[in-house]
Amino acid sequence: MRIVVAHNRYREAQPSGENTIVDAEIAQLTAAGVEVLPFLRSSDEIPSMSKSAKALLPISPIWAPRAQEELSRLITEHRPEVLHLHNPYPLISPWIVRTAHRHGVPVVQTVHNYRQVCSSGLYFRDGMICQDCRGRTLGVPAIVHRCYRGSRAQSALMATTLAVHRGTWRSVDRFVALTSAVADHLRDYGIPAERIVVKPNGIPDPGAPAPLGDGFLYMARLSPEKGLALLLDAWRRHPDGSLGPLRIAGDGELRPLAEAAAAERADVTYLGPLDRAGVRAAIEASAVIIAASTWHDVLPTVIIEALAAGRPVLGTALGGIPYLLGADGPREPAGTGPAAVATAAPGEGRVALPTGVTAGEAGWVVPPEPAAMAAALPVAAGGAAAIAQAARLRYERTFHPDVVTKRLIDVYAGVTRSH
Repeated sequence: MRIVVAHNRYREAQPSGENTIVDAEIAQLTAAGVEVLPFLRSSDEIPSMSKSAKALLPISPIWAPRAQEELSRLITEHRPEVLHLHNPYPLISPWIVRTAHRHGVPVVQTVHNYRQVCSSGLYFRDGMICQDCRGRTLGVPAIVHRCYRGSRAQSALMATTLAVHRGTWRSVDRFVALTSAVADHLRDYGIPAERIVVKPNGIPDPGAPAPLGDGFLYMARLSPEKGLALLLDAWRRHPDGSLGPLRIAGDGELRPLAEAAAAERADVTYLGPLDRAGVRAAIEASAVIIAASTWHDVLPTVIIEALAAGRPVLGTALGGIPYLLGADGPREPAGTGPAAVATAAPGEGRVALPTGVTAGEAGWVVPPEPAAMAAALPVAAGGAAAIAQAARLRYERTFHPDVVTKRLIDVYAGVTRSH
């Protein structure tokens, strides 16, 4: 099987999980015997472009003529069976879907964000969830609020692009939704359910989990939508040291908040940004990983890393987090299941979970509210050991590269047959 993988890489100055996932997916497909033809562009190319090329940049999200010419040559020369698109902005453009179809090549797209509707792709603005552009032909609110790169002009261009390419997106042969929440977003956009497949990302197997460490780890970009303020508000509702240590890893605009918390309390440590070895060491030193997002986070890779290491996760009930933890479908009532058992003292049997705390297969989810998070922290601290094995099993069944790669190849085969 021969596949074109198309992706506009985000700038290296702003590390992107999407870039990492695309690279890993190419490697996994190649290892599985798929011939991958990378069609990659990078936003880092923009400063070195010629004046004539830069002059065309304003229309690139809509059309990107050079990318269409280069893709046409690639298809003509190599005759791929499928084009798999990730991010098209700004140098590839959704027009690539039309170009592939013109050559008789079906298109699969992995949906990493909400940019079919939202100019920023986040459904998040001014510290709050925002869906003001949902259902609109033209996203005027995005222009008014400068949602794309803080620029009214660039926001107008992106909103126009989304309006122009509404029909383009609806012509994609198969959408890969990373979670059930993304599938819901696509159905709301008008995509028929039969053209949506839920297939999450996978990460390499780190091997047998190390014994559980102690306390909690929060590891994320330190920006408002990732919920550091929410977590610290909840943490301060418990006496210093009563929950074990809280380690905070990452960097960003809220770094002073993390540093102040570490200076204020003996049970909070700020680790700063970590390399891969540091990430693994921090996960292994902890018992529970926290994902406190206050936006509809699509698929936080840190959760999959936690499950692969046999660490349960305490997360907010937003975006893809419930799906990742096995808490988005039918489940045992509150007060039953492994999480509830884990909170009971010997001989006491099952106890009810606090209001708002939901037990999933591999952790717990709560509303994005400090009181709910505060109530869940001792539940997670007491229940981690009981569901650590279940967390690892969920990784093996759902997020292991062997599982997700086979699923993706099946998607390619299905779309090829139907096309």
